[in-house]
Amino acid sequence: MIYRERVSPSIWVYIIGAMIVPAVFVVFMPINKLVGGILAIALYAGYLITLYTGSPMIEVDKTTLRVGSAKVPLQHVGTATAHPTADDARLQAGPNLDARAWTCLRGWVSTSAQVEIVDEHDPIPYWLFSTREPEKVVAAIREATSQLPETK
Repeated sequence: MIYRERVSPSIWVYIIGAMIVPAVFVVFMPINKLVGGILAIALYAGYLITLYTGSPMIEVDKTTLRVGSAKVPLQHVGTATAHPTADDARLQAGPNLDARAWTCLRGWVSTSAQVEIVDEHDPIPYWLFSTREPEKVVAAIREATSQLPETK
């Protein structure tokens, strides 16, 4: 494995989500405090599980780029570009976005990376995905593609 990153939410998303606990407890307190406490904790646990399972993993190894459940062999990867500022990433995900592009964007991450797809049988021109470390992802992709054997 050359690079691995889980694009998980920032701590503030978890803290704000914790407001579920007192809200549910207050609603159920007049009815049954025990049920309210159990339900509040169960809902927050479900919230945490949803956040964790909804956080894609970015992996670059010697032969493959994986983002979430999607993967592409590195032989079909072209130019990789980092979008290290929030403004640049917003432009790429908004006005400059090609409708055919494959995206894996998360609102809690303000930077992204873009990877050109050079497979002639694939209609997708590029992947655009959220990452907290766009320069590191791009460097890992460049390192991995430079080590690929030349094909004729």
